[in-house]
Amino acid sequence: MGHGQSHSPAEPAPSPQATALRRRANRLLLAVLVPLTLLTLAAMILMWPSGSRDGITLTNPTSGAPGATFESGKIQRVIQASCTQGASQDAQGQSGSDCTYAFTEPDKGGSQVKVIINPDVAKSHGIKAGDNISYLDLTSSPGAAANQATPQYIFVDFVRTVPILLLAILYSVVVIAVARWRGLRALIGLVGAFAVLAGFMLPGLVEGKPPLLLALVGSTVIMIGMLYFAHGFSARTSTALLGTMFGLGITAVLAAWSTDAANLWGAGSSEASVLSNISGNISISGIILCGLIISGLGVLNDVTIAQSSSVWELYELAPETSARNLFTSAMRIGRDHIASTVYTIAFAYAGAALPIMILVMLYDRPLGEALTSAEMSEEVVRTLVGSVGLVLAIPVTTALAVLVVKATGTKGPVQPAASKGHNRARNTDTATAPPEERDIRRPAPS
Repeated sequence: MGHGQSHSPAEPAPSPQATALRRRANRLLLAVLVPLTLLTLAAMILMWPSGSRDGITLTNPTSGAPGATFESGKIQRVIQASCTQGASQDAQGQSGSDCTYAFTEPDKGGSQVKVIINPDVAKSHGIKAGDNISYLDLTSSPGAAANQATPQYIFVDFVRTVPILLLAILYSVVVIAVARWRGLRALIGLVGAFAVLAGFMLPGLVEGKPPLLLALVGSTVIMIGMLYFAHGFSARTSTALLGTMFGLGITAVLAAWSTDAANLWGAGSSEASVLSNISGNISISGIILCGLIISGLGVLNDVTIAQSSSVWELYELAPETSARNLFTSAMRIGRDHIASTVYTIAFAYAGAALPIMILVMLYDRPLGEALTSAEMSEEVVRTLVGSVGLVLAIPVTTALAVLVVKATGTKGPVQPAASKGHNRARNTDTATAPPEERDIRRPAPS
């Protein structure tokens, strides 16, 4: 072995035995995955939504005010003034109380306008000079022009384009800088996943497609695309995909049962109330069921990929290890995954439900009653359903990975004595080499 070659930054090519092992493993897994993929794609084609919005009666916020338009601008200064000077008594409070007004320079140009700020926004978040906002312009509305007590410019929301865009750019740069080409592929796969969500699953829910089947088909397509695109075609990726499909199936069954058994109907959600009134085809329970399945996809994919890779790495370090010992060793890693991801799911949902949790706490209700209340039950069920599917996917993925490794030939032919001596000398040389050289000389993982 040339000394210069050991310092090459490129990883050595896999041996013919390793290449044959990978091919046999891929053929074995593809024999299972190809029919499942074709069945999933066929179901997706048959269920593809038409895109029609017939029968949907969604009221436009400005439909009751002809001539009203949405505008945006930057706040120049904020004042407190009497509500009776520019707002109706019923909308803003008692006569003589103070309201918050923001003198705003329109983005389209022109003189500053006096925008009345919602009391809850002024109190909870506050508003200051330099904020970019969107507002409703009622100056061209006949009703508003005739009633001088009605405010002419009404706050709608903050414009968040710049900070969110900066965060997205920062996130992309960090991911690509650390994970490089694989990170870029993962980001592109994420865009594709949201395309499936927006183009297939959401319109399907609006048109009343079966939510359980819709969620299973859409989630499976997302996982197939993301896993192979981000991690490449390999035996370990295919094994992780099978484990993900198993966990997805368990999650779907539990989600379907719990949505009905716990009578989840979107209590306390203003969005659910709006959706239930705009079309007879939209099922709030179906949307919740679909959401329970989708919410666990990211963590499920994470643990199955990590567990499959763990089995391959352990096998390559000790190919003579029995299947039982290999499974036991990999499950030690899996138990750590289980513990950490259960915390991840629980705290992620707890963070999203903080306002509800504070309200429940202020009601001073018993803990058991609070957790099973209409306000909290959906988040509790989401956490439990996702965690069960996640936990069961880990031993299944581990077992599948061990079976694939062992079934595709674990040992090569016995090497001649001369070859063994050469390898012993090479191993001795590698053992005394610096750590960076040892890493370079180690065979690349399959």
